[in-house]
Amino acid sequence: MGLKPLCFPPAIAAVLIGQCSGQAIEKVLDGGPSVRVRSRYLLLDSRLVERLDNARLVLGTIRKHAANPLFREDKPWEPRFDNLYANVLYDEEDRLYKCWYSPFIRDSLVSKTPRERRSEVRYHDEQREMGVCYAVSRDGLKWEKPELGLVEFEGSKANNLLARKTHGAGVFKDLRETNPDRRYKMFYRKAVRFSPDGLRWSDAVDCREIGAPGDTHNNAFWAPELDRYIGITRLRDGQRTVGRTESTDFVKWTKATEVLRGDARNQTYAMPVLHYADVYLGFVMILGGAGHDRVHCELAWSSDTVRWERIEPGKPLIPTSQTQGEYDWGCVYAAAVPIVRQGDIRLYYSASNGPHSGWRDGFFCLATLRPDGFAGYEPADAARPATIVTRPVVCPGRPLHITADAIGGSVRIALLDTEGKPLAASEPISGDVTDRPVSLPQDVMAAHTGKGVRLRIEMTRAKVYSFSFGS
Repeated sequence: MGLKPLCFPPAIAAVLIGQCSGQAIEKVLDGGPSVRVRSRYLLLDSRLVERLDNARLVLGTIRKHAANPLFREDKPWEPRFDNLYANVLYDEEDRLYKCWYSPFIRDSLVSKTPRERRSEVRYHDEQREMGVCYAVSRDGLKWEKPELGLVEFEGSKANNLLARKTHGAGVFKDLRETNPDRRYKMFYRKAVRFSPDGLRWSDAVDCREIGAPGDTHNNAFWAPELDRYIGITRLRDGQRTVGRTESTDFVKWTKATEVLRGDARNQTYAMPVLHYADVYLGFVMILGGAGHDRVHCELAWSSDTVRWERIEPGKPLIPTSQTQGEYDWGCVYAAAVPIVRQGDIRLYYSASNGPHSGWRDGFFCLATLRPDGFAGYEPADAARPATIVTRPVVCPGRPLHITADAIGGSVRIALLDTEGKPLAASEPISGDVTDRPVSLPQDVMAAHTGKGVRLRIEMTRAKVYSFSFGS
């Protein structure tokens, strides 16, 4: 199945190294295990951390956009967005934001129940059909639902539908694909499809060997460390759990196995996955049970897509509103996947103003994070400093950069050898900084090119997210 996560005991000078010219390379020092090259080190990756003093890992802070909601249910073939299961990318070739989303295009109870009678009728599933729709935007804020003329709905093709009977479709553009007819891939309940342009899709390829109910937002992606496609779906074993399957060709898949579960009161509903800085970030939707019929988004991470660690379990990365009736009071479902830009990270999400199993209106929304801001370390006791000591990393001889929030506080970095002997220390860094050069002597950095070094990061009223070696 998957590869075991790398473990680095303190006695072994295992070395994590950065990425050069986009090539994946490996390095072995002092008999330690080789590991993949990286360009950036997220401190949420516990493999990096040797020792902590008064430091705790906490989630980053998202900001919901003032323009929310960006679009809503407003077409005859969108009677109920439900969970929407949106997939968003910024297409560099077309210079266009693209969104594939999955409303229920037929929901007989919604269609026959006037809004003023909803309080008299309990919502329940009757005859429903899910489809895939398409929207585009130049700036990621103002969205259009283009009339595509591709799929018939009630006798007309004047709509933005791309496919029908495709439950929980995950869509992505596969930049490594050499067959132009398979550049776009769709992974959904028990099937896959292919497309040259993301609009015109092949017939379904049956994948029932996955053996999962798949009644969720199904997602697939290429895992470079594993050299295969990974599919994330849903299993049921007394409760909803996250299932994982894999494939080398996107056609033949392994039987799905469980990789993450919550508990009976807080179930794992869906988990889009982002590969970023050589880790896998899972955006876990948590459905609260026993009268708490709402959904929020939490964060998990993995080194291999098999073993997942939740960060601050029970605390949302994307929370629901505290005001009943607000556009995202009831449910939040993160889109696949966040869009990483130079100045921020965009987390698109679907939202609803009512509970999961009740009447609700659906919306498409946006939240943002600061660069690398998924999670970071801060002092557990704010009254005193905190310290992180990393495991050895290879010094490429280039300047060290740091990303941190330190308004009203400071961060100071010391460079250590593999035995922990101090080599140099920086001046304090303050303010909110992204890839800020650290004032370490360049002659010391150059003298340790190719050698293992540790970092000692001291924080006072600050939060540190990542470090890297720049030019």
